[in-house]
Amino acid sequence: MKAHEIDYHIYGEEMQYVEIELDPQEIVVAESGSFMMMDNGIKMETIFGDGSQQQSGLFDKILSAGKRVLTGESLFMTAFLNQNNFKSKVSFASPYPGKIIAIDLNQFGGKFICQKDSFLCAAKGVSVGIEFSKKLGRGLFGGEGFIMQKIEGDGMAFVHSGGTLAKKVLAPNQVIKVDTGCIIGFTKDVDYDIEFIGGIKNTIFGGEGMFYATLRGPGTVYIQSLPFSRLADRVIASAPKVGGSGKEEGSLLGGIGRLLDGDNKF
Repeated sequence: MKAHEIDYHIYGEEMQYVEIELDPQEIVVAESGSFMMMDNGIKMETIFGDGSQQQSGLFDKILSAGKRVLTGESLFMTAFLNQNNFKSKVSFASPYPGKIIAIDLNQFGGKFICQKDSFLCAAKGVSVGIEFSKKLGRGLFGGEGFIMQKIEGDGMAFVHSGGTLAKKVLAPNQVIKVDTGCIIGFTKDVDYDIEFIGGIKNTIFGGEGMFYATLRGPGTVYIQSLPFSRLADRVIASAPKVGGSGKEEGSLLGGIGRLLDGDNKF
């Protein structure tokens, strides 16, 4: 199915949103919960799966939706149809601080592989499925497990990242080593594997884990500076504990410590 040709504009710096401009009868599909605002006359409808096979049978729809569950996403997506006889706009927001990346699948050979929860929205006709890892080590230690998200088609898709975005265009056999959680996605020709850091001190005391990802070109790789899991770990570590008033509870300074380090709360 040929994807709808949508126009877009990305706004903001750290907390971005993408505004999609739809011609009459054009459709954009999005993850549940990413909707921000839309013009009057746009119809919102919950659909099974990603909407790329709406003319297929019930079994195919269930199979498509089931694949999404394996990537940690919802069984359902939301479709936005412009019912006006003029152009109208609908916007979708990133769920945490970072950048939204516009992926033109025509430029990447019709396929882009990304982390499981990075998909935001896409033109109607783009397929959102799963990509199984064929390498045992990558599946066990690669940070993304055996399953990643696969976006296929000939239209525009949008994914989101955490923190600052880095785009690396790799030449044939050029290798880049990345923290396993910092990978957003890469094009289909990139070879992705994991490598043991090595060394007792590095492994036990380095604080960077036991493995990092190796990505070999040719192809394009997108890297994020702040994975959501890393942000969540810091927030949880700094949150007041049950029965206590903060991270200094039980320390020598107690509440005075919060005052000295600027963490005093009113």
